[in-house]
This record gives sequence, structure tokens and C-alpha cells, in this order.
Amino acid sequence: MIAFDVPLQLPKCIRCQLKCPGYDVCQEPEIKWLRKFYIKNNLEKKPIRQFTPYTERCIENYLRTELEEAFNLPHALGANAAPLTARAHYLSRRLNVECIEVFTKLSLWRIGRSLGVQKSYLRYHKHSIEGEDIREAIIKHLIQKDFTFIYSEDIKTLIANTHAFDAFLCGLTAVLKFTQQVEKRPKGFPKSESWIEIPKKDIIWPK
Repeated sequence: MIAFDVPLQLPKCIRCQLKCPGYDVCQEPEIKWLRKFYIKNNLEKKPIRQFTPYTERCIENYLRTELEEAFNLPHALGANAAPLTARAHYLSRRLNVECIEVFTKLSLWRIGRSLGVQKSYLRYHKHSIEGEDIREAIIKHLIQKDFTFIYSEDIKTLIANTHAFDAFLCGLTAVLKFTQQVEKRPKGFPKSESWIEIPKKDIIWPK
């Protein structure tokens, strides 16, 4: 299993091969879900604008309002994520292993809260001033739970390098998926739409 911390699926309107009637009347499950979501959460803007079906997916909107915190995942084909999405989409289609999508900020939140890590640490683990101390504290919590073994040199790398730390979170999330400790997609969420592997709130740690 390989965990990616970028979108693995392109938005519906980029993937769709049907003749387009317009997203305001489209009956494809993903577009219907997005329309209902924007209406339910009163996210329309004036002048009338709903969503951009060629840049965003259902999952990005779901994370904004449906969890215990608002998690703002960039649109899959938004300005910042688009090149990474294209690369991940290209690579994943050529791998002969299961590929999963992870949002490291959310994974850290769920894992950290389950470990009893204070919320401020989880919100600012990439802070330029206090980030290293925060990452060190999070790693110590994991080691104390006997969930992972990390060599001292690797601990230094994880503390110093935020990219390495995010890769570590991807691996942890993959382990939690393997042990069936991730959330199932909610009822009514389009089956053909990508789902992000979200660790459960109450993770069962080794005793």
C-alpha cells in the first residue's frame, strides 16, 4: 500500500465523457452531491455562483463542515494543488499496489487527539518557530504508546524536516487502514468519488 498526501483523482467534470448539460442540471451523483452540499451549507456567493466542478471534489467540501474541526483541503485542481494532483494521478495509474489518499493535517489531528496531545500542538506543528518542539513532542507520544519504533537519527530527521514528518504521517495512516481503524465513507457519499483515509477518533493503541 502506498499513501499519497495529494489528490489521486481528478474532479468529476474533468473525468466525465458525457455530453454536458451544465452543472446546474447535471444528474451525475458527484455533481448532485455538490449542489446539495452548497445549498445545505449556504455556501453560494452573490452574484450567483455555486462551485467549480472542474477544480473541486466532494471530499474537499465534506472536510470543510462535516468533522469536529473545519479542515480546508485545497481543491484538487486549484492553483496550488493542480501540478501535484496531475503527477499523483499519473503515477498511481502505473503502480501495481493499492494507493490511498491521506490528508496529513487531518491524520495528525485524529492521531494526536487520540494520544492526548494538546490541540495547539496539532494546529501549529509546522510553525517556523515552535514547530520542531511540537513535532518532537508528538513523536514522543507515539513512542510512549509503543506504536512505533524510530531510530534516533530518523527522529532527528522527522523533527527537522516537515516533509519527512508528513511522509511519516502517511505511513501511520496506512497502518491504521490496514488495522481497520479508519472512517468508512458516509452514507450518501458518491461511490465513484475519491475518499480520504481518515483515522478514527478512538484509535486502539497497543497495551
